[in-house]
Amino acid sequence: MWNGPLEKIDEYRYMIPKTYKGIKGNLKMKVPAVIYANEKMIEAIKKDNAPEQAANVATLPGIVGKSLAMPDIHWGYGFPIGGVAATDANEGVISPGGVGFDINCGVRLVRTNLKMDDINGQIIKNLVDELFKNVPSGVGSKARIRLSMQQINEVLDMGAKWAIENGYGWDEDLEYLEENGHLESADSSLVSDKAKKRGKEQVGSLGAGNHFLEIQRVAEVFDEEAAKVYGIEKDQIVVMIHTGSRGCGHQICTDYLRVLEQATLKYNIQLPDRQLACAPVNSKEGESYLKAMASAANFAWTNRQLIVHWVRQSFENVLHENAHDLGMHIVYDVCHNIAKIEEHVVDGKKMKLVVHRKGATRAFGPSRKEMPLKYRKIGQPVLIPGDMGTASFLLKGTDASEETFGSTCHGAGRVMSRSEAKRRWNGREIAKMLERKGIYAHPASWTVMAEESPDAYKDVGNVVEVTHGAGISTKVAKMVPLGVVKG
Repeated sequence: MWNGPLEKIDEYRYMIPKTYKGIKGNLKMKVPAVIYANEKMIEAIKKDNAPEQAANVATLPGIVGKSLAMPDIHWGYGFPIGGVAATDANEGVISPGGVGFDINCGVRLVRTNLKMDDINGQIIKNLVDELFKNVPSGVGSKARIRLSMQQINEVLDMGAKWAIENGYGWDEDLEYLEENGHLESADSSLVSDKAKKRGKEQVGSLGAGNHFLEIQRVAEVFDEEAAKVYGIEKDQIVVMIHTGSRGCGHQICTDYLRVLEQATLKYNIQLPDRQLACAPVNSKEGESYLKAMASAANFAWTNRQLIVHWVRQSFENVLHENAHDLGMHIVYDVCHNIAKIEEHVVDGKKMKLVVHRKGATRAFGPSRKEMPLKYRKIGQPVLIPGDMGTASFLLKGTDASEETFGSTCHGAGRVMSRSEAKRRWNGREIAKMLERKGIYAHPASWTVMAEESPDAYKDVGNVVEVTHGAGISTKVAKMVPLGVVKG
């Protein structure tokens, strides 16, 4: 339970002042910490004690601006999940705890020309069952394709471009992926054989936990102008994919935590929590982690690209129409767990920064050159997945980039552990509850169905209302699930 100082700035922001004295080891916060929340959710956030982690992050060498926590904040490894921090790219540090284990866990949205009048419950069931057949899911799920060691190196170095060049997708797809699905700094030679072996077996698979593949209906449109630019309209059928770098990214994080724990000692970096292990950005250890992390990010973009390919095939198989004719274009792809070198304005000065987004989404406003030309007048599409059985949201980035380094929330955020959820609920009963709501679920595991019960998460609508109210990303459309493949 958080008992430290928490000053209410306005309806959507709370601040831990940098004078807070509760940091372990008598370390001082270099910047304040700001939590985006409303009165309805702040008490639950305090109970989780994640504000302590936001304060700890504020002690990192080279941190600028503020340590930020999005409204889906909850306790994580080192950084809180929902944490954002930017460090000086020349004098600051890089921390795997600010990225997480599932590197580039992310979301992709695919639109279609289909409307609710074009489908019925049986068609949804057939589509979901076909998706389950074509996209491997579940704990330890194995890929449909088998890669050689040379090919996995190519995936790690090239990202989604590898998938396109090998026939898994359309040439236009790359334009609508964050970073065009490829971080150039990636270096597969810095990835362990163990991570590569795990990746070889899992590329093109959904995995388990909160990952999903969902057929959705656009239930509401809040911003007609932005929705039109994004190709979204009311009652349209869309597909959302939520997954990441699987065992490959997890292993890369595990490997480099050991390296950076040693680097913390080597460079005599004082930390309040050893889980914040870090290294100077320009050190050998820091540069190696950034390149290996970029490789994991490239793996995740490839992973989602293969899944999109099989999603299109599944729709073709069931509906007997070509995916092009069905208008199955990618709206956008965003990543959640990543650290990237970006330029931002801090206190009126343009700076080169390492922006850590751990359980947070990039949300660049209009004119940023990093997004597709088509979207630059409107702002970047931001995808916020709900938990199983609840709504998801499409938002747009705003001009609040200077406040948040162009960042916003990433989802609902857990309020209950998976073990507690399993004690409370039965997976089959959860599936029946969803069926009563008109949602067909095809899970790989009844245990995961229980773990991912909607009641184990915050209200995603409340989370989005905070980001919208604070102006750090604003609502464009709301999607509701019709059918879901659950890992």
